[in-house]
Amino acid sequence: NSDLANKVNKLRLGIKGNPNFGMVRTLMVGIKSNETRQDIKGEVWFNEMRMAGVDNKGGMAALGAIAIAPLAISSCKKSNSSTTTGGTTTTGNGTGGTGCSAAPTETAGPFPTITPSNYVRSDIKEGRTGVPFTVKITVQNTNNGCAALAGALVDIWHCDKDGNYSEYGGTAMQTTNYTAVHFLRGRQVTDSNGQVTFQSIYPGWYSGRATHIHVHVYNANGTSVKITQIAFPEGTNSATVTVNASTANGYTKGMTGYTYNANDNVFSDDTQGVQVGAITGDITNGYTITQIIKVPA
Repeated sequence: NSDLANKVNKLRLGIKGNPNFGMVRTLMVGIKSNETRQDIKGEVWFNEMRMAGVDNKGGMAALGAIAIAPLAISSCKKSNSSTTTGGTTTTGNGTGGTGCSAAPTETAGPFPTITPSNYVRSDIKEGRTGVPFTVKITVQNTNNGCAALAGALVDIWHCDKDGNYSEYGGTAMQTTNYTAVHFLRGRQVTDSNGQVTFQSIYPGWYSGRATHIHVHVYNANGTSVKITQIAFPEGTNSATVTVNASTANGYTKGMTGYTYNANDNVFSDDTQGVQVGAITGDITNGYTITQIIKVPA
């Protein structure tokens, strides 16, 4: 019908005016129209669907979820994705790479915070349980020799221990309905050292993605200067492996079926570990991740 045709056309042409997805033009047929990394992230395609209204409380049924899934996977996969299926050891020092280059730009994904200004808070747990987790981010300005950027707005969001996001759900993408809650989302303003700190729980994971945190940085005027993601170290003795084995803390998935950084559509080309944060701590007392994010402000 004409309504469905209009939705498909929106998916093919991209949603004009959205800074994250405006360059996407032909994801429906798997052709890259722009060489920037954000054009070929799997989550971009799904966010286009949500914005077009396909995944609006009715799931993907409007286009046929069974038919869509393989197309989404094939059309959004990187051409140079690793075929590694597991066992990757990735360490990070949280410096955001050597030199003074801006952090990679990544998709905001299909679950961005709907009204981030409503959640100015450092404790973002909002009742979610799991291993205690502190997120420490330092923002530096690449337009000023990577000096600390004070007064910047920093939004973060991530999934809970079961791999679910707040503010969304009840759809084929996420069956559990969390549309009425706002856990694991928050905003802070950087101090004179360019730093913000959030209290959270260690994120779980979901099919197709490595453990990650979404970050959106705005300058003091509220202008978006960077959307990126933080990756986690991996390997036998990593915090991610230890936490996901902690059934006592409610983590039940283990690592079976986990997508490692080397095979993740967002992180697979980060061969230098620029996006991998540094993690300290233990399962008893909790963990802390630190990451420097460099932005052109």
